Amino acid sequence: MKAYLIPAETVEFSEEIKKSRFITFIAHTEGIDAAKAYIQSIKEQFPDARHHCWAFVAGRPDDSQQLGFSDDGEPAGTAGKPILAPLLGSEMGEVTAVVVRYFGGIKLGTGGLVRAYGSGVQQALKLLPTKTKVPQLRFCVACEYSLVSLLEQVVEQYHGQVLSSEYTDKVTFILSLPAVHSGEVEVKLRDISRGSMQLIPLDKNE
Repeated sequence: MKAYLIPAETVEFSEEIKKSRFITFIAHTEGIDAAKAYIQSIKEQFPDARHHCWAFVAGRPDDSQQLGFSDDGEPAGTAGKPILAPLLGSEMGEVTAVVVRYFGGIKLGTGGLVRAYGSGVQQALKLLPTKTKVPQLRFCVACEYSLVSLLEQVVEQYHGQVLSSEYTDKVTFILSLPAVHSGEVEVKLRDISRGSMQLIPLDKNE
């Protein structure tokens, strides 16, 4: 679960090709439900357009279970896949692209459609600001009172966060840690507590 790029904002790119107007939108969408909701919102903004073709990478860039695309009535393979290809090439995650087409009366042919849909996304990606997402995982850990400050130092050192704490005979913390560093944090906590502190995962590390 390495860090990856996600869109920092929504961008729009419009061009006219042989009297057809293509409007490309790219947005940050975390998860398939968010991607589908965004696609629906674009359809509602442009109800009179001939086609609303789309593709998304709804999770991490390497998570093939969260990919989707649609030609929305264009000839098979001429829209959805050409939109998805540059998204995959960008190695970005949590991203959805929707291309709205107003038909201008001149047919572009399959090759022309592939180029039009792919080019619009490529141009929009050039305009898109990005930011880095560091996947986090949550853990539960029980800590002796005497070790609380040491635990907090380790969590801070690895850019983690204490989400909650419960004080009984020990202090039970819920921590959020960068997935890529969780193994190192676990080793450090075990070392400073002589094995008494153990991280119990609360999320599935896919």
